[in-house]
Amino acid sequence: MKPRANERLVYSTDRGRVCSGCGWPADNCQCSSRSGQTNAAVVYDLPQNAAFLKELCQELKRACGTGGAVVDDTIEVQGDLRDRVREILQRRGMVVKG
Repeated sequence: MKPRANERLVYSTDRGRVCSGCGWPADNCQCSSRSGQTNAAVVYDLPQNAAFLKELCQELKRACGTGGAVVDDTIEVQGDLRDRVREILQRRGMVVKG
């Protein structure tokens, strides 16, 4: 059955819940990135080592599929991706608070 022009997918057995606004999976909704809001996951209390920070930032950006930057001694990853960032840091053996 072909969807009509005014219908939107809200659930897929392949992807789970789907955001009705952007069509992305609900756990990776892109609506906030298009609305001009600046949500970011901020990682702080990291070693003050520029090479380490740059490498970790690259890894987080790749894993989350988003942008980000090293700012002073913190890493900012665009979007509300705290759960994904937490999981990646814990896999690296880091202690995550909050």
